[in-house]
Amino acid sequence: MYDNWCFFLFFAFAIFFSVALLLVTWLIRYKRNDYGQKNLPYECGVDPMTPNARESYSIRFYLLSLVFIIFEVETIFLFPWALIYDQIKLFGFIEMLVFLLILIFGYVYAWRVTALDFRRDID
Repeated sequence: MYDNWCFFLFFAFAIFFSVALLLVTWLIRYKRNDYGQKNLPYECGVDPMTPNARESYSIRFYLLSLVFIIFEVETIFLFPWALIYDQIKLFGFIEMLVFLLILIFGYVYAWRVTALDFRRDID
C-alpha cells in the first residue's frame, strides 16, 4: 500500500506543478498590441509575395524538401558501411550495390515526375 501512496503523491505533485507553471506563464505573458505594420509578413525588405502571412505555401516546396530529406537520410547509411567494409567483404559490397541501385532508381523516378523541380506559381 505504501508504493501506491508514493505514486499518488508524485502524480498530485506533477499535476499541481503543471497547473502552477501554466498559471504563472499566463500571468507574466507579454500582451501584444497588433496595429500598423506589425501584421505584415517580412521578406527581407522586398514586397511580400502573399498579402497575408497566414497564406499557405505551394505543396511543391514540401515535396521537394521531403525528397531531399529522404535521400539525405539514405546516404547516411553509406558511412557505417564504409567503416566496416573490410569485414563484410563481397557480401557487403553486393548488398550496398543493391541499396545504391534502389536509391538511384528512386532518384530517377523523382526526377521523371518532376518532384525535384520547384516552381513558384505566381498569379
